Parts: sequence; C-alpha cells; structure tokens
Amino acid sequence: MLCTLLTIVLSWRFIQADRIWVDTFRGMTNDLVERMVGHRTRLAQENPALWHVNEDRELDGYMHLSERVDRSAMFLAAIPRAWMVVGLMGVGVAFVTPNVSVTGLAISLGGILLAQQSLASIVSGVESIAAVLRAWDQVAPLFNAAARREEKPSLVFAAPNSAERNSNHQPLITTKEISFRYRRQGRFVLERCSLTIQPGERLLLEGPSGGGKSTFAAVIAGLRNPEEGLLLLRGYDRQSIGVDVWRRRIAVAPQFHENHVFTASFLFNLLMGRRWPPTKQDIESAEEICHELGLGDLIQRMPSGLEQMVGESGWQLSHGERSRLYIARALLQNADLMIFDESFAALDPENLERALRCVLERAPALMVIAHP
Repeated sequence: MLCTLLTIVLSWRFIQADRIWVDTFRGMTNDLVERMVGHRTRLAQENPALWHVNEDRELDGYMHLSERVDRSAMFLAAIPRAWMVVGLMGVGVAFVTPNVSVTGLAISLGGILLAQQSLASIVSGVESIAAVLRAWDQVAPLFNAAARREEKPSLVFAAPNSAERNSNHQPLITTKEISFRYRRQGRFVLERCSLTIQPGERLLLEGPSGGGKSTFAAVIAGLRNPEEGLLLLRGYDRQSIGVDVWRRRIAVAPQFHENHVFTASFLFNLLMGRRWPPTKQDIESAEEICHELGLGDLIQRMPSGLEQMVGESGWQLSHGERSRLYIARALLQNADLMIFDESFAALDPENLERALRCVLERAPALMVIAHP
C-alpha cells in the first residue's frame, strides 16, 4: 500500500515537472524567434551590455527545471529497484527463520518479481502519459475551437447570379443606428451610425485616427457584433444567413499592421481566402490580378514564381509589395462588398494608380477607408 501511494505521488510530481519544463522550453523557443525577427530593433534600442541578460536568466531557470525533471525521473525509476531490494530483504529474513515452507518462499519470491515487473511497467507508462499530455497541450486549442458553438443560419441563402444582382434593387448593406463599444462600461466607439450601400457603389470613408472607421468596417464585415442597431446584408440579418455566408459576401483587407504574410508560398498567401488546394482557374486569376497590380516583375524575380516561399523565413517582400499582396488577397475572394482599410497608403503614385484601377474594375461594391 505504501509503495503504491509513493508511486502515485512521484508520478504526479514527475508529470507536473515535465509539463512546466516543456512549456518553458517552448516559451524560450518563441522568444528566440522573436529576438531573431526583431534583431534590428534590439540593435537600435537596447543597451549592448544588456543584450543577453534575459537570455541568461531564462537559461538559468531552464537548467533548474531540467534538474527538477531529472530528479523526479530518477526517484520514479528507483521505485521498482527499491521494491526488489526490500522484497529480497524480507525473503532473506525468511531464510534464517526455522520451519519455513519452501513453497511459501517460492510463492513470495514469485510475487516480488511480478510486482517489480508491474512497477517497471507503471513507471514506463507514466513517461508515456507525460508525452501524451505534452501533445494534448499543443492540440487542445484546435479541439476546443472545433467544439465551439457557431451561429447556424435559420434559412438557406443561395448565391444570386449576376443577372439577379443587377435586377435586385435591395440594398447590399443596411446599417441603421449601429452602436458599438469594446467594453460594456466604456465609451461608444460607434454611436447610432447609419449607412446604406447599394450594389456597385464606391464609397470613401475618411476621418481622423481613432474615429472608429476600422471598427465600423469590422462591424459591417461581421468581425464584431454591434451592441445596438440593425445590420442587414441584402435584407437578411447575420443570424438568418450565418456567419460563414456573411463573411464570404464581405471581404475586408485590414490595416497593414493587422494583416500578415504567412510562411508559405506566395500563391497560398494570395488564395488563402478563396480555396486550397487551388484549381487551374484560381491560379490563372491570381496571376492576372498580380500583373494588374504590378506584381508581375516580382513573380519573375522569385526563383519559384508563385510557388516561392515568402514570410519571415522566406523571400522578403517590401512594404509596397505586401500591401499589393493584401489587396490581391481580398480581390480573389470574389465578395459582393470589398473593404480596404488604408490599403493604398504605402503605395507610390504609379502603383497607386494601378491598384486603384484594378480595384475599381473588379470590386462589385467598394469601400475605401483613408485619412483625410
């Protein structure tokens, strides 16, 4: 009984120490990558004498955790051996005791050996359990995200064809007295805002920084829920048609600092809002839009063309090239309304003219957010 209790306690301590050790290792890896990506900022802003202070502190803590894990593993592995020693000592006492049954000694010795093998299996199983828990810590967010309840559409919303879009006089977007705030007790960022967007319209939304332009765009795109007011897409609210359909109908290119180039192929970054793997038509559309945006020279310079790896560990794109990539990504979603949040601010006059011409020709309805 005492041996079983000791095994449970030491197993628990080992599993906890192992999880903390692995979490620390992953955190150090993430910190290392961040420092590598931001090395220019460190060179410019951080005192050279302090460059490795945090790294040394983290390594020292990691070494202490490693010693703790090794010590827990050593104690856990010693349980079967300790049991064998204690058992043999008990059998040894029986040898010097008179009138001891040979059959009883054989049974006791066999029981000690079987218990030792069982304890060894338990110790090996504890190490496997620790490995499973480490893996679960990594994949649990994916399972939890998949288990979240989503808004289900209460009706089937069929995609209208081009003729229906042109003949239907229903407004594309209707917002009536929309109000929104980030905290329930905070001030309203949007208060009683109303807007109607008709199919084919081109809107320019201007205002000072912090005026709520991006928030208004996020509410229209279904990325944030309004606290008050009415929001309709072709006469239907979001609960009626579902979140997925709503976001397919409205594409938004966020501000530069909120958009990302993923470490993947240039083509994947273009079509990630459309479908993957792509069809031949998808690739042709991507190439066509890239040439219209002036990215044809970039594609020719890259050794693998559209299949070139880009991102932090791949081909480095300039500020303007990234901006045009984000524009192309939004256009390739074929949405009914396209919202560009300061997407043209980083472009030079020549590329700005190209981008505007491409967007105006391809966007069924358009909203551009810019500073005055």
